[in-house]
Amino acid sequence: MGNKPKFEPRRVPPLPPEHFLNRELQALEFNRRVLAQAEEKSTPALERLKFLCIVSSNMDEFFEIRVAGVKEQLKLGAAAADPDGLTPREIFARVTEVARAMVDRQYALLNESILPALSAAGIRFLRRGEWSPAQQEWVREFFFREMMPVLTPIGLDPAHPFPRVFNKSLNFAVELDGRDAFGRDSRAAIVQAPRVLPRVIRLPRGVAGGEHDFIFLTSILHAHVGELFSGMNVVGCHQFRVTRNSDLFVEEEEVKDLRKALQGELPQRHLGDAVRLEVDDTMTPGMSSFLLEQLGLEAVDLYRVNGPVNLVRLMSVPDQVDRPDLKFRPFQPGLPKALEKSKDIFETLRKGDVLLHRPYQSFAPVIDFIRDAARDPQVVAIKQTVYRTGTDSVIMQTLIDAARAGKEVTVVVELMARFDEEANINWAAKLEDVGAHVVYGVVGLKTHAKMALVVRREEGRLMRYVHLGTGNYHPRTARLYTDFDLLSSHPEICADVNEVFQQLTGLGKASKLRHVWQAPFSMHQRVLDSIENEIRNARAGKPAAITAKMNALLEPIVIEALYKASQAGVKVDLLVRGVCALRPGVPKLSENIRVRSLVGRFLEHTRVFRFANGGDEKVWLSSADWMDRNFFRRIELAFPVVDRKLARRIVSEGLKPYLDDNAQSWEMRSDGTYVRRKRGRGRKRSAQAELLALLAAQG
Repeated sequence: MGNKPKFEPRRVPPLPPEHFLNRELQALEFNRRVLAQAEEKSTPALERLKFLCIVSSNMDEFFEIRVAGVKEQLKLGAAAADPDGLTPREIFARVTEVARAMVDRQYALLNESILPALSAAGIRFLRRGEWSPAQQEWVREFFFREMMPVLTPIGLDPAHPFPRVFNKSLNFAVELDGRDAFGRDSRAAIVQAPRVLPRVIRLPRGVAGGEHDFIFLTSILHAHVGELFSGMNVVGCHQFRVTRNSDLFVEEEEVKDLRKALQGELPQRHLGDAVRLEVDDTMTPGMSSFLLEQLGLEAVDLYRVNGPVNLVRLMSVPDQVDRPDLKFRPFQPGLPKALEKSKDIFETLRKGDVLLHRPYQSFAPVIDFIRDAARDPQVVAIKQTVYRTGTDSVIMQTLIDAARAGKEVTVVVELMARFDEEANINWAAKLEDVGAHVVYGVVGLKTHAKMALVVRREEGRLMRYVHLGTGNYHPRTARLYTDFDLLSSHPEICADVNEVFQQLTGLGKASKLRHVWQAPFSMHQRVLDSIENEIRNARAGKPAAITAKMNALLEPIVIEALYKASQAGVKVDLLVRGVCALRPGVPKLSENIRVRSLVGRFLEHTRVFRFANGGDEKVWLSSADWMDRNFFRRIELAFPVVDRKLARRIVSEGLKPYLDDNAQSWEMRSDGTYVRRKRGRGRKRSAQAELLALLAAQG
C-alpha cells in the first residue's frame, strides 16, 4: 500500500511546559461541565438523567482511549513528558484522583437528586424491598421466561477458568457456599448478562403501582440468582463491569487490504487489556481483590459505585416515558428563505450560495441535494466523503440507488472512524456490490473532511455543485449537534473540492488550491499566517482580532502563535467546547485571550475561524479542530465563506451569541479550571435558546 506519509509541523525551539495544560485533565474538566447540566435543577428532570448518562458515556470512552493510552505508555516504561511537562505516571495519578471524585459525585447526584426528582414526578425505579406481592410474582415469571434461558453461570474451578468478559458488559460475581451435584465446592461463579436483555425493565400496567414504574435487571437477578445454583447457598451477588482498551491497532503500511484487516481486528476490541473495574459498593474486599487479580489490574483501577455499574443504559428511559413536561421543548427545524419556495436545488445554487445552521435549521436540504442528484437524469457523477453516517443512513442508501441508476458514484469511506468502523465497512461493501467506486483515502491519514461534489450536464457543458460542512452526514446527530453546511456552485471552490477528490482517488502531486485550506498540506501554515497577519495589523494600528470556535485546541505551535498575538495587542476570543491546552489571562503572556466553553441542550460542533484582517473581515468554516492530528494526520478542509452576507450571518449566529451567553457559558481560568459566567445586571442570554427562537419553529 506504499509508505505512510509524514507531515510534521515546522521545527521550533522547545516550548515552555508552563504554557500548556494537560489534555487528559482538560477532558475531565469538560465532563465536569456536562455534569453541571445534570446538577442544574432548572434542567427538565428527564434531560438531567440524559446528561448524567452522557457523562458516563464520555467517561467510558475516556478510559477506553485516553487512560488506556497512558497505561500503555507506563507498560512500555515511557517517561517522556507531554508539552505540559507531565510524565505518564504523573498524568495517571492526577487523572485517577479527579475521575474517582467525579464518579462519586455522579452517583450521589443520581441517588440524592435525580431519582428523587423523577420519583416525585411519577417515574420510579423500584428496589427489591419495595415490590408488592403482585410485582414479586411478575418479576419471578419474567426471570424464568426471559432471563433463565439465556443465562450461563460459570463456576470457577480448574476446569472453568475465569472467563474473558466483554468490554463494558454487565456481569455478576457470585459468592457461594456448599457442594454441587458433582461434589465440587467452588466458592465463586460468574454470571454474564447477555446484551439482548434490557438493563431497565418497565413494569406493565396492572402490575405497576404507578404509570411509569421501572425495575433494574440487576435487581431481578439478585432476587433469583439462587435459581442458577440449585442446592447451593448464595452468600453474595455483586455487579461488576470491565472497561478495556478499545483502540484498534492495524499497521496500515503492512496490510494489503485495510478492510479485511479491520474486519479481523474488530472482534478483538471487546477483549483488549482491562483498564478499569467498576463494582457495586457492597462487593466484599476479597471478591474485588480476586477480580482485580484476574483482570491484571491494581487497586487504583477499582471504582466502587452506589448504583448500576452502567448508567449509560438509563438513556433508554426518557424514550419510554411520554412526559413532554420533563423534557426539552420540541422544535421543528427551519429552512433558509432561499429554499422555502425552491423546486430545483441546482437552479437555486446557480443564483447564490445557501447556508444551513443545524440543528436550528433542517438537515433535509443536504439529503435532498444528494437525492435530487441521484434522480436527476442530467447528473452524471456524485462524489462524497463518508466519516460517520450511522447504520441506517438515507444518504448512503441514496448513493447506492444512484449507482444502480448508472451514475458515476465515488465514495471515500474512512474505515478508521473510531467506533464507526463496522458500519462503514458494511456500507462500503454495499456500495461496491452496486458498482460504486469505493476508496479508503490515504494510508496513515484519516479522511475527516465533509464534502460532496455533484457534476451535472447543463446546456452542453458540465457544471459542478458542492456541499461542504463542519459536521457528519448523520441524520440523528444533525438534530443534536450544532453545525454549518454550505451548498455552493462557486466555480473556484468547486474546482478546489474536485482537486481534493482527485488526490484521494488517484495519484500525483497536490495542486495548489485557490481558496480552500487543506490538511495536511496547507492548513496549519495558513492558520499561522492568518494569526501573524493580525499581529502585523495590530502593530500598524489597523483592526486586529481573532475569534475562533472549535471542539479542541491542543497544537502547541498555534498556541504559541496566539500568545504572540495577545502580546501584540490582538484581542483573541476562543470558544472551545472541550479540551484546551492554552492558558488564558496570564499576565504578559495571554492577557488579551479569553477562552469560553458552552455546554447546553445541543453539542457544540461548529468550527468557525474569523480574522479581522485590517477591516476586511475573513470568515472560514472547517471540519478541523486546532489539534496535531487534524493538522498533520488527517485530510481536512477549511473553506472561506465568500458571500459577504452569509459571512456576516455566521458571525451573528455562530460567534456573537456565544460571546454574549451568560446562561450556559463557562469562562476558563489560567489554571485550567472553569467558572460559570454570571448574568450580572444584564438580561439572561442563552445562545442556543436565542438561535432556536430565531431559526426554528417551536413545538
